[in-house]
Order: sequence, then C-alpha cells, then structure tokens
Amino acid sequence: MKTVVQLNKWANSHTSILIDVVRIVTGLFLIFKGLQFSFQTHYLADIIRSSSLGTGMFLEHYIAMAHIAGGLLVAMGLITRWALLVQLPIIIGAVVVNFMGPMIAANLLQASVVLLITLFFIFYGSGKHSVDYSLKMNL
Repeated sequence: MKTVVQLNKWANSHTSILIDVVRIVTGLFLIFKGLQFSFQTHYLADIIRSSSLGTGMFLEHYIAMAHIAGGLLVAMGLITRWALLVQLPIIIGAVVVNFMGPMIAANLLQASVVLLITLFFIFYGSGKHSVDYSLKMNL
C-alpha cells in the first residue's frame, strides 16, 4: 500500500494534460474495440480460432465486456490500475496471437502500443484530471 501511495504522489507531481489525454484516448480505444468485438463476433471468433485457443463463448464475451467496462473506467480515471490489470491478459494475448496465426503488422503494432500504454498507466495511475483524484481530494 505504501508503494501505491508513493507512486500516486510521484504521478501527481509529474502530471500533464497530455498524459491525461492519452489515458482518455486509450479508454475510448478500448471501448471502441469492445464494441467492435461485440458487434462483429465472427471477427473475434476467427482470431480466437486461428490462435488455437478454442472458440469458447465465455472468452469472446469476456473480452468484449472487459474492454467496454475497463475502457469506460480508464477514460474516466476511476480505479484505473485495477481496470488495466484486468485488460493486461487480453492485451498480451492480442500481441501473442499475431505470432500464432497470420502476422498482420498493423494489428501487432496496435496491440504493442496499447500494451506499452497499459503498462505505463498501471505504474503511473490515473493522474490529476481523473475521478480518482477528485474523490481523493473531496474526502
């Protein structure tokens, strides 16, 4: 717990609006991908099938709903670290699936960038312009 407090103090002293914009855009991107997967279930099923992970409906629904709910939390800056920790296995899977099936450079680049941003915000936190910061200041 002490480490999280120290990370929050460091992040709040080294914040900028650009970092918050990147967090919001990342959250909106996750929402977009979740909606894309929920409306085009065949696309996600093809990805899962090509990676030989199985075609479980649970996995398909988990990915779509985790992206939508997690993206909303990340965009608002509410429990950002926890929301991104839930996203982490999905995003790592998105990077790995490019090496198991047909390699699509654009998808690999997209997944890699989102993975790096996710890892950054897991350590950085939600920043000053977030619901977490507002709640903390009002308590």
